[in-house]
Amino acid sequence: MKTVYLECNMGASGDMLTAALLELHPDPAGFLARLNGLHIPSVEISAQRAVKCGITGTRVSVRVNGEEEGAIGRETPAAKHHCGMREIGKLVSQLEIPGTVRDDVMAVYGLLADAESCVHGQPVPAVHFHEIGTMDAVADIVSVCLLFHELAPERVLASPVCVGSGEVRCAHGILPVPAPATALLLRGVPIYGGTVRGELCTPTGAALLKHFVSDFGPMPVMRTSKIGYGMGSHDFGTANCVRSFLGEADDGCGSVVELCCNLDDMTPESVAFAEERLWEGGALDVYTTAVQMKKNRPGILLSCLCRREQREAMIRLIFRHTTTLGVRETAWDRCTLARSERTVRTEYGPVRVKQAEGWGVRRAKPEYDDLAKIAREQNLPLEEVRALAEKSDHV
Repeated sequence: MKTVYLECNMGASGDMLTAALLELHPDPAGFLARLNGLHIPSVEISAQRAVKCGITGTRVSVRVNGEEEGAIGRETPAAKHHCGMREIGKLVSQLEIPGTVRDDVMAVYGLLADAESCVHGQPVPAVHFHEIGTMDAVADIVSVCLLFHELAPERVLASPVCVGSGEVRCAHGILPVPAPATALLLRGVPIYGGTVRGELCTPTGAALLKHFVSDFGPMPVMRTSKIGYGMGSHDFGTANCVRSFLGEADDGCGSVVELCCNLDDMTPESVAFAEERLWEGGALDVYTTAVQMKKNRPGILLSCLCRREQREAMIRLIFRHTTTLGVRETAWDRCTLARSERTVRTEYGPVRVKQAEGWGVRRAKPEYDDLAKIAREQNLPLEEVRALAEKSDHV
């Protein structure tokens, strides 16, 4: 499976991700020419060789009206160009880019708008992007979306994200690191502070990772064909870059452990509670099967799938929350589709869409809980809300 792996040991920003992916592209100069040919208002994008801690990579610069805006993809407090979703949508609709790229751009901005709306306690239409709505950020987001479109990986993976520590100055004043919007965007993503004081992951970088990356963790076994280094603007004791790898990885194949036990003396409520504890403990799957046990007793076969490193913790949970006296263990090989999630905006609110791809297939399905919530609130049939969400996501 064609895979891009992003190493975010020094965080991520729009310009660093652009540079890291640009180094994977077969024609970087041609890509930049096409990008500037989009004529994003007042924007000029260029790439230069840069060296960090003795490592050579690419530094991408975005100049607006001849001046480079801010550092690490973040606008200075004095910047005056503030945009809302309506203005962003109008601008993006005028760019000559493929429809799928346009959808990706607006999905990334949708994530940003939801985060800013939550942080500032305002409805999405009232949100104005003080740090991310400027032309340099538009250029970063369009660049990354277009690069992913042209590189066409079947799967995008990333390491846990270093967000930095301390405080950062922005248009609203001095905020803790990670900034509130960044922290919201990275919910569910493994993050850590590291030793560098400063903002390493920007809201733009966080939204791009959230949209494109299907899983965060160690680098998988893959046969690498290209490696890229996207350099940041600041110098630290550690090389300030996003490192990217392009190559072939196994099509989601790996080993799992199945843990099973027979139960004939537990109430349905107790079995359900045990299942909940296993899910909360990180099980990959938990299910029950009706079985006939000794002395002709009807019983329940409880099955739990988990990763090998979770085995001991899952066994402890089974013994703690069930009445079984023994647990059977079987090792299985498993092949899966790569899973990811994106959020689409409907006239009634956001809906998460689950995606799965690999092995030559690609599927997408709106999240039932979000559909049901809207259907109840708006007194609509569930299928009508589903059709609306599918139309919004073009699935």
